[in-house]
Amino acid sequence: MGATGCGKSKLSIDLATHFFPSIEVINSDKIQVYNGLEITTNKISMTERCGIHHHLLGEFKPTESHPEFSPSDFRSAGDFRINEIVNRGKIPFIVGGSNSFIYALLVKQFDSGFDIFESLNPVINELRYQCCFIWVDAIAPVLNQYLDKRVDEMLDSEMFEELKEYFEKEGFSDSSSDGIRKAIGVPEFEKYFKGKISYEEAAMEIKENTRVLAEIQVKKIMRLREGGWNIQRVDATATLTAKMGSEKIAGGENPARKIWEEQVLEPSAKIVKQFLLE
Repeated sequence: MGATGCGKSKLSIDLATHFFPSIEVINSDKIQVYNGLEITTNKISMTERCGIHHHLLGEFKPTESHPEFSPSDFRSAGDFRINEIVNRGKIPFIVGGSNSFIYALLVKQFDSGFDIFESLNPVINELRYQCCFIWVDAIAPVLNQYLDKRVDEMLDSEMFEELKEYFEKEGFSDSSSDGIRKAIGVPEFEKYFKGKISYEEAAMEIKENTRVLAEIQVKKIMRLREGGWNIQRVDATATLTAKMGSEKIAGGENPARKIWEEQVLEPSAKIVKQFLLE
C-alpha cells in the first residue's frame, strides 16, 4: 500500500527476487487494470517485472455494456486470482494505491452501495483473508518534489506522444468519467489538444493532480489504520531524497539503492517473514 510514487511495485519485485520467490502479484491500481496507455498510467514494464507473474495489470478492455472495472469487479476477480495462486502453493501480493479496491477485496462484508471513504460509517476490520499490510510512505514535501520530477521524466519518455496517438485513435469525450480516461494526464492533455490550455499548463495540472492524489491515498490509509487495520509503515523518504540527489558513493553509484535496502526492503522482508511464521 502507499501513495503513488513511493515504490510499491519496486518493493514487491525486490521481495520476490531477494526473499520470496513464490510471490505472484495482483495489481490493485484501479487505473492500471485497464489495457493501454502504459506510460501515462505508469505501469511496471515487462523488464522491471523480472519474470514475476502479474495479474489484473492492463487486462481489462472496456465495452459499451461494461465500461468500467468497479470495486465489486475487483472483489470478484481478485478473489478468483488469490485462490488460483494459493492453489499453486504460491503467495499472493496485492500491490497498488487504490484503497477502495483493496477494501472491497478484503472485507468480509462489502456493500457496493456506499463508499466507506466518503461516509461516516465505521471501517470494517473483519477480513476474509489473513493479511499482512505494508505501507510504503514518505513525508509530503519530499514525495511531492519527487512526483513533480517523475512527471517530467514521464513526459520525456514519450508520454505526450502516447497521449497524442490515443486521442487520434479514440477521439475526445464529453466526459472523462469512464475507465482509463480517468488516468491523470488524459483530461489535462485533452484540454491541450482542444486548444484550451498550453503544454506547460497541462504539465503543471498533471503535477498538481498527482500531488492531490497522493494526499488522498494517504488519508485513506490512515482511515483504514484508525479503523483497526494492522498496517505497518516503512519510510521511503530517504530513498526518494537520494534518488533526486546527485551525490555518488565509491564506484559511482547513487546511494539510493543502499538506503532502500536498509530502510525499506529489509524491514519489509522482516515483517513478511514474521507474518508467515505466525
